[in-house]
Amino acid sequence: MTSTEGYTERYAAAHGRFVVVPASYVFLLREGATGDEVLLQLRQNTGYMDDHWAAAAAGHVERGETACDAARREALEELGVTDVDLTFVTSMQRTRHDQAIDERIDFFFTARAWSGEPRIVETEKAVELRWCPLDALPDPVVPHERAVLESLRAGTTQAYCTFGF
Repeated sequence: MTSTEGYTERYAAAHGRFVVVPASYVFLLREGATGDEVLLQLRQNTGYMDDHWAAAAAGHVERGETACDAARREALEELGVTDVDLTFVTSMQRTRHDQAIDERIDFFFTARAWSGEPRIVETEKAVELRWCPLDALPDPVVPHERAVLESLRAGTTQAYCTFGF
């Protein structure tokens, strides 16, 4: 544990506050034969939601980094694509009362244009990439990500949403 992590835990305990962990997600979209398709990855060996389908690119926002910068970095690190034309979709505040995790703030983006052919770069963390129709998602999808994908399909996304409360 670093001194900063120790301080954060002591501060949270002393003041009864939680620590918010930010993450960015990128859903690459394309027009398919029957409507919009999203690129998903099948997770493995991550310790979180393994064997679930998830955004093809996602990860924590690092200190000093914006959510947009994190989304572009993750798209490069996980898919090998650049020049990602991001569109902000929603921010999600979430928690899981059945697990000991910090509260989260997730920033979701879509992109319909990028440079390069998406591929699995982190082969130890994903076993498959698949273009999936938004109206026929595979099972299982990470639950909070499924909620965003369903709102995209239905056209009901809002700037802010919650999950797990």
